[in-house]
Amino acid sequence: MSDDGGVLARFDREIRQSLVAPVPGWAIERVGHVIRVTAPETAVYGCFVEWSALTAETVDAEIAAQVDYFAARRRRFEWKTYGYDSPPDLPDRLVRAGFVPEEPEALVIGPVAAVTAACGDAEPPQGIRLRAIEAGDPDAWTGITELHEAVWGPDAGGWWQALVAELSANPEAMTVLVAETAGGGQVVCAGWVRFHAGTAFASLWGGSTLPAWRNRGIYRALVGRRAALAAERGYEFLQVDASPDSRPILERLGLRVLTSTTPYIWTPEDWSSRQ
Repeated sequence: MSDDGGVLARFDREIRQSLVAPVPGWAIERVGHVIRVTAPETAVYGCFVEWSALTAETVDAEIAAQVDYFAARRRRFEWKTYGYDSPPDLPDRLVRAGFVPEEPEALVIGPVAAVTAACGDAEPPQGIRLRAIEAGDPDAWTGITELHEAVWGPDAGGWWQALVAELSANPEAMTVLVAETAGGGQVVCAGWVRFHAGTAFASLWGGSTLPAWRNRGIYRALVGRRAALAAERGYEFLQVDASPDSRPILERLGLRVLTSTTPYIWTPEDWSSRQ
């Protein structure tokens, strides 16, 4: 992947600026030089600003406008920044406006062909099987929830219900895979791949692994299986927002760090009453 700048520009144009609502009821709006997403009232999370093109003269007013918009609806929202966003001090201005940064991640992108070649015929270790699950598989979703809570702690946001709704609405746009013990069916790792229709990109999500099952090739096998699915559908690139844990693995598999990405969270004062 020699033209990193060209790939990044393509990602910005095809993914950040061309969002598609995951399920009916979501609103995606381009207002001025900002693209914002508003989730349905029933969703605790899912409101965010995905893209902006601002200047030193316009940035503060635009931040204030988005805060006012979501404050009027008593909605928590995320402003997702990328390392190349303008103006350069956008993160500082968000903090001054009351946003709280979360942990930064690396935006890694690589050719699907390179990833499938690097993964080869990678398979999970003996006793672990990979399988795709459907929206109507309650045992698998319970296992994913237990996995998430074991790795990250309790979550009241109902993120997995939103994932089920997305898979139900358009099963062709996403595949959810679990790595589970062949005997007891315990989910030890889970990840999903979104296929962004009309673009060159498929994106990888999830990948959390129970501590006792790490360093056994499960995550690599899960990446390989999802890359193969992307290849079958003719996608050119894989994209991941990578944590410090997954980034080295992904780089060994043919993806490259193109920039950083950091979410900044704004929360209304009465947020606790919504949970």
